[in-house]
Amino acid sequence: MSTVAIKKPLKKRIRNWAILVIVLAIYIVCFWTFFQDIEIKNTAGKAVAAIFNGLIHPDWDYIYDPAGEDLLRSLLETLAIAVLGTFISAALCMPFAFWAARNMSKHRFVSASGKTVLSAIRVFPELIMALLFIKAVGLGPFAGILALGFHSIGMLGKLFGESVENMDFSATEALTASGANKIQTLWFAILPQVMPEFMSYTLYRFEISVRAATILGIVGAGGIGAPLIFALNGHSWDRVGIILLGIIVMVTTIDLISGAIRKRLV
Repeated sequence: MSTVAIKKPLKKRIRNWAILVIVLAIYIVCFWTFFQDIEIKNTAGKAVAAIFNGLIHPDWDYIYDPAGEDLLRSLLETLAIAVLGTFISAALCMPFAFWAARNMSKHRFVSASGKTVLSAIRVFPELIMALLFIKAVGLGPFAGILALGFHSIGMLGKLFGESVENMDFSATEALTASGANKIQTLWFAILPQVMPEFMSYTLYRFEISVRAATILGIVGAGGIGAPLIFALNGHSWDRVGIILLGIIVMVTTIDLISGAIRKRLV
């Protein structure tokens, strides 16, 4: 008994140490491969100093310009892209969620096919989707809305489907036993259970979409990304500073509001 009790922890420690050594070896090889090709330019110090100087002394005049493009207009466009891309897709993905939920069908291949479709939708990142939609509808925020909306259908459909799979079916069985049809069961038993989680996941996805919308302008899909890339290419570090400050304020404010709402929902 004592020998077995001693051997088991010893084997466990050997296994844990072996895993640790393997992980460290992988990290060392990756870092060595990565840093071997890095070449620091002689002007790197001056460039870093110029960037920090621009961030410390931002271009406050860019916040609002009645005559042309400014920070507030770009941030509002970014926010509009995130709102439309997220909340429209939240409504469109509900059929996919019920299609992918295992407990909504007696046949396993039905839910499996729904999960496969959702996986195929979300396999491409937002930037790739934006490039595809730019080719289809042209430059501008509409391509960004389509890119975020299409990607959000895949993500929200997966989360919504898991909520449907985890719900309690006692209310559904009671309504079915009392003679309710499928539409009545869906409206009075299923949706009241899953809607709080649906709304919570939608708000969480909205937070992610706001961050994604800030970089879609880099490829021409509207939002704050276009002025940011122009300022970076033109080495206008004071303009870069005010744009980054605006993004930080907008994202932080949305996170706080969304977090407070999600706490009340769930």
